[in-house]
Amino acid sequence: MKPFLKEILADPLTGKDLNEEIKDGKSFLSSGESSYAFYEDVPVLIPELENKNSNTNLHSQFHSDFDYVTHYNEDADHFDYFKEEETSAGKEEVRRLHQSIIHHVPHNAKLILDVGCGNGWVAKYFLAKEKKVVSMDISVKNPCKVLNENPGESHAAIVADAYHLPFKENSFDSIIASEIMEHVYDPKLFIASLMKCLKPGGNLIITTPYNEKIEYFLCVHCNKPTPKNAHLHSFNEKNIHDFIPSGFHDFTTEKFSNKYFVRLRLNLLMSFLPYSFWKIKDGFINAIFKKPMRFLIDIKKK
Repeated sequence: MKPFLKEILADPLTGKDLNEEIKDGKSFLSSGESSYAFYEDVPVLIPELENKNSNTNLHSQFHSDFDYVTHYNEDADHFDYFKEEETSAGKEEVRRLHQSIIHHVPHNAKLILDVGCGNGWVAKYFLAKEKKVVSMDISVKNPCKVLNENPGESHAAIVADAYHLPFKENSFDSIIASEIMEHVYDPKLFIASLMKCLKPGGNLIITTPYNEKIEYFLCVHCNKPTPKNAHLHSFNEKNIHDFIPSGFHDFTTEKFSNKYFVRLRLNLLMSFLPYSFWKIKDGFINAIFKKPMRFLIDIKKK
């Protein structure tokens, strides 16, 4: 296990230090009360919980249960998060999304947590900038693959739950949670949990679809309504205030990537522009057509 990861890990249930031990030739992490196994050298730090209520209003309304740990492990098995966007316009839109996130990471950030690491673009970019990165996902498959594709002493991967994080408080300089919060059952608790692991002066960068009108379909398995892309929440500059803990944090928001320009592939006409100039052009376009696709929230811990 990487030394820098060992320094910040803690039991997700008790907060106690975790020590690496070996039994019957197999390594595991133990706090004395709980133990956690490794999968392909990646620690799996998801605790066993007897009473876990992760139902949203949707699940309560239709009398169904949401086991999000199992759901997103199966999701990673069925869908390839490493597959690129199929269209040139889609690739360009994702590139600008990544640039927007990168722009908000402080230059002096040394240790970055990537929550819901997906295909590992955060690790690939910031490792080249001599940063340390922890790629975290609730699925087992994704962080293992990200670590294999981006090896090195400055990169660690873990399997963990954002609601029961296995880190000591004040561990990270910057945390990125891109296109994740619309999927979680409790956005306010999600943000509060991540902020605990952030150092004072550090920032949490969240991106989601902007003001999304969530569509529902009838599931062919259970014959109950299910939201498109498993999006459970929609966010905008007004309702985001309801989800951010008050008193200890400052935050800013921005919206970008015009829907019409992406669908008509007009965003490709601006692909040659540097980020700063693209940002001005994109803001001007959204002021006229008022259809931004992306929403970024930058929360700074005081």
